[in-house]
Amino acid sequence: MFLVVALATTACLVGGELRPTLENPTPADVARLWQNPTDIADRDLFLGPGGRALVPDPATGFVFVAADETGYSGGYDVRDPEGLEWSVKLGPEAQPEVAVSRVLWAIGYHQPPTYYVPSWMLIGAQGGPQPAGRFRPKLPDRKVVAEWSWYENDLLATQEFRGLLVANVILNNWDWKTSNNKVYETVGTDGRSMQVMVVQDLGASLGKTAYPRLLAWFPTQSLGQGSRNDLEDFEAQGFIKNIKGDQIEFDYRGIHKSLVETLTPADVRWTAELMGRLSDAQWNDAFRAAGYDEEMSRRYVTKIKSKIAQGASLGDRRTLAASR
Repeated sequence: MFLVVALATTACLVGGELRPTLENPTPADVARLWQNPTDIADRDLFLGPGGRALVPDPATGFVFVAADETGYSGGYDVRDPEGLEWSVKLGPEAQPEVAVSRVLWAIGYHQPPTYYVPSWMLIGAQGGPQPAGRFRPKLPDRKVVAEWSWYENDLLATQEFRGLLVANVILNNWDWKTSNNKVYETVGTDGRSMQVMVVQDLGASLGKTAYPRLLAWFPTQSLGQGSRNDLEDFEAQGFIKNIKGDQIEFDYRGIHKSLVETLTPADVRWTAELMGRLSDAQWNDAFRAAGYDEEMSRRYVTKIKSKIAQGASLGDRRTLAASR
């Protein structure tokens, strides 16, 4: 009896059935998720959406507010000398979250400011020198008001939503829990209040996807479905294995196949075209911002660009083996 209940419960956590909640999304609806990056060539991927003004100063101490023991990576809520609160994530997820967030922002998706701080000082409880962390400010004009699901949202049928899925597959982000996706209440370019959809937690990226045997019995998103921040794993996993008409067989080994199987060659080309507009300097800046050294950055970017090239040329079947 327990097994039946557990299976039913965990299956619900994964999703499976796609349920669009809006029949005909308008451009204004799409703008909640994505806005055309007309300035993509000028976007600063080292400083990101927060720019230089929000860069945390590691020379100052950060006052302990609370410990964050949720999720895979622990961390703290802290306050800087100016009174601004920050969410700090420690551990192996800090680097990929900054790098991947930079890339998604560069191609038009809403992302909060994030910064990688190699070392810093905590003041108060558990005070002292701290290891590298991802710093995300809690800005008063950007408040989290809800969560959103990959399986049930207003934009399921849109190119922009499917393009976001493709980007996550390219960057091997496999942790697609609803709790990782936030709706922010913010202010639009016209000065009016608006809500935007954000993939906030991107730490389970830049490794590989996997399907542990236990998931066959308990398909819950709380079980790890791959590695994170693992260069060798990232290089070892391919992208597209085969195409039959509009059906793509990805080298994907996670639990969200019902989502991945909705993607078409047109979706992949759309995302590849956007990512392909980023310069070598921008790619290098995204990884430099996340604290990767020059050699690691080069290898990550080389692999990503091979996937982009494969996606951009799906019409030529001879290119399928290029990034396996």
